[in-house]
Amino acid sequence: MPKIKMLETESPQEKALLIGVNLRSHEELLSLDDSLEELELLADTAGVEVVGVETQNLSTPNSKTFIGKGKVEETRILAEELGADMVIFDNVLSPRHQRELEAAFGESIRVIDRTALILDIFAQHAETSEGRLQVELAQYEYRLPRLTRAWTHLARQAGGGGGRAGGVGGVGLRGPGETQLEVDRRLITTRIEYLKGELEKVRAHRTRYRDRRKKSRIPVVALVGYTNAGKSTLLNTLSKSDVYVADQLFATLDPTTRRVDLSGGQGVLFTDTVGFIQKLPTELVAAFRATLEEISEADILLHVVDITHANASAQAKSVQETLVEIGAGDIPVITAFNKVDLLKDPSTAMDALDSFPNTYPISAITGLGLDELLGAIEKALYETYIEVDVRIPYEEGQLISMFHEKGQVREVVHAEQGARMIGSIPRRLLHLFAPFSLVPLPAQDEDADLEFEDDSEHF
Repeated sequence: MPKIKMLETESPQEKALLIGVNLRSHEELLSLDDSLEELELLADTAGVEVVGVETQNLSTPNSKTFIGKGKVEETRILAEELGADMVIFDNVLSPRHQRELEAAFGESIRVIDRTALILDIFAQHAETSEGRLQVELAQYEYRLPRLTRAWTHLARQAGGGGGRAGGVGGVGLRGPGETQLEVDRRLITTRIEYLKGELEKVRAHRTRYRDRRKKSRIPVVALVGYTNAGKSTLLNTLSKSDVYVADQLFATLDPTTRRVDLSGGQGVLFTDTVGFIQKLPTELVAAFRATLEEISEADILLHVVDITHANASAQAKSVQETLVEIGAGDIPVITAFNKVDLLKDPSTAMDALDSFPNTYPISAITGLGLDELLGAIEKALYETYIEVDVRIPYEEGQLISMFHEKGQVREVVHAEQGARMIGSIPRRLLHLFAPFSLVPLPAQDEDADLEFEDDSEHF
């Protein structure tokens, strides 16, 4: 008897109504229209069809529903007319805002904000075990304060056994007098602690790897930039590798490192990192700490900017703000204006972004300008480290530790007055060690002193 072949059917694509609120009390890098255009790209990346857009101008958010009462009813009616399954807010909603809006819109319409959408995209794109751990932690930390009665039976949703949420110490069992909501809250809390422990192991492994890398004295260049700026394409071209590339937001999440030999024969490690975006969820910054440390430990940051984008300047500033947020604001930066091959008049775009440091026009696709870019990186790396001979008092133990962690130590002699250390340190840290130098040091220019004067706050 012949077998009957069953036809596979795809689940219908979800439809969303986008809501953007222009808060007069908040100044954003992108205009409301540009931010909503980016939100639509995020929705498309998540596989959601946008069926409409609504906006409102407010001085401050409504304490209960974020948008005004009349706009809530107007949005509910429009969502039903358009057949929307969800309403996506471009702003970050508080747990109360989300609960009140869900109650107002009814059970048939889900309410999510920009953070939840980005977390969903990250969940879809995480390929490695580390990436999945990071995204899952971020999702649970986002969900915990937003638990309602609708979030029931999370043990089944999260999976079971083998270290998954449903199998952690039998936490799915309800104790005497516990509501399902309390069980869910306890389940998520337990899972969060487990994930943090696993990621701490990842962090420790990365630290050991970086320590070995430092001993080999191979410098590191971290590629940073707004999502979809062309970092992965640039890494592929420089290293002749095949890192996954796609014309979409957050195509790659997991860091990828490749060796590139410069013209002088010096080997350099280039690390591609997750792309940034405006309003990057704080949950992601915290969960991706181990990955983002790859940026903060780099010798040089190569900031890749999509020069063809209408909001290139705002995107670049968003990246700069994020670098400061993750503790990488004092690392030397070289800026690559990518995709100049697509411009009719590259000079016009270059003039518009002349405020960014050490800029080089390139095309990661055609290779245009890459020799000049690599030459600048080679020169910067040569100038990054400086030889020092210092005697550091033992009460300045944080500086001794910093020399070992950030510098290259050749000799240490312990004496009553302190530890004499000979080696090289990043030039950006020179002002911290200068008071303890035993030999004259080259003067730093005033701009460098101004740029790095806040380093002492890290102690």
